[in-house]
Amino acid sequence: MNITFKDKSLKKYVNDDRKLQREYGKTRANKIKIRLSQLQASDTLEDTRNLAGNWHELKQDRKGYWACDLDQPYRLIFRPHENPIPVDSNGKYIWSKIKGVEIIEIKDYH
Repeated sequence: MNITFKDKSLKKYVNDDRKLQREYGKTRANKIKIRLSQLQASDTLEDTRNLAGNWHELKQDRKGYWACDLDQPYRLIFRPHENPIPVDSNGKYIWSKIKGVEIIEIKDYH
């Protein structure tokens, strides 16, 4: 899967293990690396659906975004590259047609 980042700062942290650990701590940094590896190994977002990490669509004011668990309560938040996001006849997102994501942020949004 193709992965991009919303801003250069986040991309810089993710690609430098020392900076990543300094910014997010060792536990969260390790989870971030695992989740990004899972995305990279996937052909589509559908491939992540049953992986550890509770990959899920967000609702309400974050509709159109997805998240996966890091260390509680933090999440890796991303959105598909596809615009518009593919939907079926019932208006549900088609995970199997999402082939790239943009990492938006790492945060506790609860």
